[in-house]
Amino acid sequence: MNFPTDVGAIEDRLNRFNPVSYAKSRNYLDGNVSYLSPYIARGVISTKQVADRMMERNLPWYTIEKYIQELAWRDYWQLTWKYSEKSIDDDFKHVQTDVSNHLMPEAIQKGTTGIVAIDSAIAEFYETGYMHNHMRMYIASICCNIAKSHWSVPAKWLYAHLLDGDAASNQLSWQWVAGTFSGKKYYANQENINRYCHSSQTATFLDVPYEAFDVLPIPEVLSVLDSFEMRTDLDVSNPTLIDGKRTLIYNYYNLDPSWYADTDVQRVLLLEPTHFEKYPISKKCIDFMMDLSKNIKNIQVFVGEFVELNAVLNNSELVFKEHPTSSHYKGTEESRAWLTDVTGTYNSFFAYWKRAKKQLKYES
Repeated sequence: MNFPTDVGAIEDRLNRFNPVSYAKSRNYLDGNVSYLSPYIARGVISTKQVADRMMERNLPWYTIEKYIQELAWRDYWQLTWKYSEKSIDDDFKHVQTDVSNHLMPEAIQKGTTGIVAIDSAIAEFYETGYMHNHMRMYIASICCNIAKSHWSVPAKWLYAHLLDGDAASNQLSWQWVAGTFSGKKYYANQENINRYCHSSQTATFLDVPYEAFDVLPIPEVLSVLDSFEMRTDLDVSNPTLIDGKRTLIYNYYNLDPSWYADTDVQRVLLLEPTHFEKYPISKKCIDFMMDLSKNIKNIQVFVGEFVELNAVLNNSELVFKEHPTSSHYKGTEESRAWLTDVTGTYNSFFAYWKRAKKQLKYES
């Protein structure tokens, strides 16, 4: 799977996606998924735009509900990140139990677990920057619940290589699997993997009944552990900025090409080294971001902290979109395009969905 960065190609992908077949096949590795997540994560399009486009087709609600619900999951993670006083980078609801290390299996990083579907998916992941959601759950379960690694290091590894890397979706999904954001740990055995990956492998460390997971020792292939460190190299930039001119600030989570598209403003892509120290990403992800930014006319790149940019544009009105990663910005804050106007935190996704669905559902 490739991910074009031209707005026209992204629009074409959105228009061609069939949400009806998504509901039936989404859990299969070759299922009909939208491949829109990298563009949503980077703020090129919003969950609301995508949902509106699906609902404009006047399909029966029950045929598109599952896909709309998946969009709602993304907003739910974001709302949790925005409104909760707890950090998404720490165990959120419960302390992870049965942890033997704060590293990760080397076999996951290298794609040498011996489970063909898993290893193939990891190889493809490094090549494309994308991984199917079901495969992400399999890998998280292996790391956290079979190898007994704390979720934080392998979650950092996955985020760093994902084109659709979203800290809220990533960290909290890992925690859902590890049992720190849910009531129980998630397991998948070889039979489950074979079903959804169209494989037929046997005699792996996951080729056991589910009741065996409670007493399963750490497989030898997962016993070799490794840390994960990545440095995000940002090129030095020399933008020509005009102090006193209204300036829109873009960042890794906001690359919206339609934002004040026909307005005479100054446009700056702010890349803060401290942000990428906390949430490092690969060169592939940096390149993807930079290619997407080319859809924004006359955008300039500023590598530095917000306070440094603010000092350069001391007499300018700085405008930015609300996001946890821009909470320290100063200026005019504008809201993102949320799926609904439901706000706040909820004990569970379905408590949130119950309220959001009332605004979304139409009679058919």
